[in-house]
Amino acid sequence: MLKIRLKRYGRKKQAIYRIIVIDSRKRRNGRALEEVGFYNPLTNETKLNIPQIEKRINNGAKLSNTVKNLLHNIKNI
Repeated sequence: MLKIRLKRYGRKKQAIYRIIVIDSRKRRNGRALEEVGFYNPLTNETKLNIPQIEKRINNGAKLSNTVKNLLHNIKNI
């Protein structure tokens, strides 16, 4: 099963995340199938490729709770 979840980057205590599509059995920072967004919690900057995310959801990918909240916040702005 495919999941859309976060991949951690950045230094210690200065995390930056990429939003990726990956097989659910792979580790958190494993090789992603596709990168569909970016999230910086320190500056609250978010960039999402919403059409690509919706395409993956329609093909059966599941969202992690954090990505679901990010997507919900972007659509309500």
